[in-house]
Amino acid sequence: MQTSDGATFVRLCHEPTLSSIGSKWIRFAKGGGFRKWYGNVEHLVNWEDDGAAIKEYVTVKYPYLKGNYALVVKNESTYFLEGLLTSRVTSGNLSFRIKSSGEIYADACTAIFPKEQLFFLSLLSTKLLGIIQELNPTLNFQASDIEKFPIVRDSFEVPYRPLAQRCIELSEADWDSYETSWDFTSLPLLKSDYRQPTIKATYQKLRAHWQEMTLEMQRLEEENNRIFIEAYGLQDELTPEVPLNEITLTCNPHYRYGNDKSEEELEALLLADTMRELVSYAVGCMFGRYALEKPGLILANQGETIEDYYKILNRETREKREKEENNFSDFSAFRGSIAFPADEDNVIPMLDGDWFTDDISERFKQFLKVAFGPEHYEENLRFVENALGKDIRKYFLKDFYTDHVKRYKKRPIYWLFSSPKGSFNALIYMHRYRPDTVSVVLNDYLREFRTKLTSHKNHLEAVSISASSSQGEKTKALKEIEKITKMIAEMEEYEREVLYPLATEQVEIDLDDGVKVNYPKFGKALKNITGLI
Repeated sequence: MQTSDGATFVRLCHEPTLSSIGSKWIRFAKGGGFRKWYGNVEHLVNWEDDGAAIKEYVTVKYPYLKGNYALVVKNESTYFLEGLLTSRVTSGNLSFRIKSSGEIYADACTAIFPKEQLFFLSLLSTKLLGIIQELNPTLNFQASDIEKFPIVRDSFEVPYRPLAQRCIELSEADWDSYETSWDFTSLPLLKSDYRQPTIKATYQKLRAHWQEMTLEMQRLEEENNRIFIEAYGLQDELTPEVPLNEITLTCNPHYRYGNDKSEEELEALLLADTMRELVSYAVGCMFGRYALEKPGLILANQGETIEDYYKILNRETREKREKEENNFSDFSAFRGSIAFPADEDNVIPMLDGDWFTDDISERFKQFLKVAFGPEHYEENLRFVENALGKDIRKYFLKDFYTDHVKRYKKRPIYWLFSSPKGSFNALIYMHRYRPDTVSVVLNDYLREFRTKLTSHKNHLEAVSISASSSQGEKTKALKEIEKITKMIAEMEEYEREVLYPLATEQVEIDLDDGVKVNYPKFGKALKNITGLI
């Protein structure tokens, strides 16, 4: 399919409201980078009423088609068939993946629909694929190139099926371990399979599992190579070995970061990213997107509230405990039973100092205590901070939002209200946004923070003139007063010029419009994202 206007008709999977996915928004394979067996489906396409809006748009945009949209919306009869996909434009190796019946594919893909899918996936995942690339040395790879590939009839008898099925299983499990996957349910680090007394020991067990996955995939692919090389009689031309950097699992650092780094550097990168993923998941729990009590998405529909969050978890608990006597019939008692509840008002301050009870750094520390227990809390926090290379507050202030924007490919789900120099910062979750959210940021956080700063400034002024204060204490107080004065002035201007006018507008958003349309509605109130427009 060519939508002819991706900005209008294509979204990343996390953008629209959850309830519209599967009806209006359908999974959309757009190609992607080098990855074999499974994955690379990160987008959605508007296929409401069988793509009526796209078809109408195409016929208007291209009048010379005379209403024949099929010249652009091509091969529609194959959209929901199971098959195999690879990226059509590639400067590197081709990589085939399975296509499910629940997804449409873009013109950036080459799709084939063989009856023996596992056979062709196995064959096209071997070194014999190089023959096809030699047939077409250009960047654009076409399905017709596969038609030229010679099929040895006896090769249908080789034991490819269990190898292919296992490779798909491993690749799918790896792809779904990251929160940008549509089928993500929980962080691997939190699963009972790997749970140890400390995060360090838990990570080590998980890392060992990842190494086993990678080596198993390598053995399977090499065996797959061997049986097809022998079936084609190419033992003198090809060898079955597959280098680690071609084992396309995200948990494999040789593939994820490249082969130009030492083992020590690769391990440090993987550990740091895993801890960033832990922080990201924790923030998701803070907003109610996730919950420790239930796998998968919790709040992911537009405008959902904290009441919706408790209703969903209560329903889950009731289903699990319907035969138990300790079922929570009292809803307030149930709310109190949640060890790490979501933020009540969908605003989480991210400040240089513990000024609010729901401060993001303090909430992350609470998350560690709940998710991994209080016994090794200090050790666990040090381990996370050492992996990140800084203490958790500095990470939130300096790196978290940059990492978040990168993880969600410049379409963030958490939006950062930030004054020009960053004296004030507060996160919100776009799926829980309501027209009064900006007023909550203004009244309950910006103005409250400024009041607290003014009170602290008054205290420092008393210190600076007190006869009982040492000269060092007075000098320190004066420096702090100067800093706070500038912060207050910055926030006053931010309120006057940006946040207050915005709060009076009661801005409406529609998640189906996507981040690219909705984020700019808030102008300078939000942290600028380079490349969003």
